[in-house]
Amino acid sequence: MITKHVFLGSILGAASLGMLGTAAADDVQLPGTMVWSAYPTGTSGYSQAVAIGNVLQNEYNVNLRVIPGRNDVSRLAPLRAGRVNFSAGGSEAVYAQEGMLNFGSVDWGPQPLRIALWNISDGCSFTMATGADAGIETAADLEGKRVTWVQGAPSLNNATRALLDYANLSWDDVEKVEVGGYSGSIEAVIDNRADAVGGSCNSAPFMRIESSPRGLQFVTFPHDDEEAIERVRAHLPWYVPHVATDGPTIDPDEGIEVFTSPYPMLATMADQDDDVVYNTTRAMHEHYDNYKDSAPGAIGWAMDRQDLENAFVPYHDGAIRYFEEMGLWTDAAQENQDRNLKRQDVLQEAWDRYVEDAPTDPEAFQEGWMSARYDALREHDLVTIADSW
Repeated sequence: MITKHVFLGSILGAASLGMLGTAAADDVQLPGTMVWSAYPTGTSGYSQAVAIGNVLQNEYNVNLRVIPGRNDVSRLAPLRAGRVNFSAGGSEAVYAQEGMLNFGSVDWGPQPLRIALWNISDGCSFTMATGADAGIETAADLEGKRVTWVQGAPSLNNATRALLDYANLSWDDVEKVEVGGYSGSIEAVIDNRADAVGGSCNSAPFMRIESSPRGLQFVTFPHDDEEAIERVRAHLPWYVPHVATDGPTIDPDEGIEVFTSPYPMLATMADQDDDVVYNTTRAMHEHYDNYKDSAPGAIGWAMDRQDLENAFVPYHDGAIRYFEEMGLWTDAAQENQDRNLKRQDVLQEAWDRYVEDAPTDPEAFQEGWMSARYDALREHDLVTIADSW
């Protein structure tokens, strides 16, 4: 069923990041300083993190530092290193779990990521926006057009690839415009060096395109084409059809047919302190009304938008403890959790076997890992997402 809200089926020292008891109210205990990574300044994800930080400051005297990362690795590298508590990002959490794209190199491999909460906004996590003068209304109209490709951001580029496949297109069918970061992709459209850019429907930078001489228009992805939907979801199984009602040029009474996924997804590592995750999850739920209107899309953090039974990344034990207290953690949620944990085990075991005798050449290493990963998932009858990248 397609509805306005389609629920899915997800530079400090370690001591200061994990120490509890420096801020407390009504039994909620949080570190005096917390650090999150997020998308660059001006994005909806960054703005939401700042809004949540303001509430934590007011309620618990917690200083939440939000560190913008221009690409997938720059957001997750500090999380893996223990320099941030959480990453409020997007699909890069899935790709890191999978050991795909930038995370398929010898320096990474599958990561034991966990999630605490996610956001399903009235907008959407990722779609294609264009200059209104580019003559692009449908996905098929993107053929031959200039589309931004963000260096070091394979999750964005893979999402663009998936949406192109709605119309049986690929990167070979468009003119790839390479840019240095997400902000650069916005500038490319404004400066008429590109025609189309991917991003969340209610991303603040899209308003810059709207107010530019070019204007802004979203590409539509009609939900009545089931084969097109399946082509998109073959690349992105955690994406679902969605009617977006929030974003520049979007009529909230009518909305537009797009896809969505959790964004931001509050991700952390499996070894993050249970109490930190529990209390963060609890504080974000209990004080939801204090920040839901403070940043574009923040309404999507509501507890009734957490589809615990269909996540694609395991939940953290600290978050599960809170969900259990709230009576939200069902048998079906636990079954899904077990499946996701099994998937991570299969991926990690495949990685460990592969690196024992893997080639040293970086390109050969990644090609070999693509094959080993694909075969391991097929052997266990698990969705593969891709056999190459």
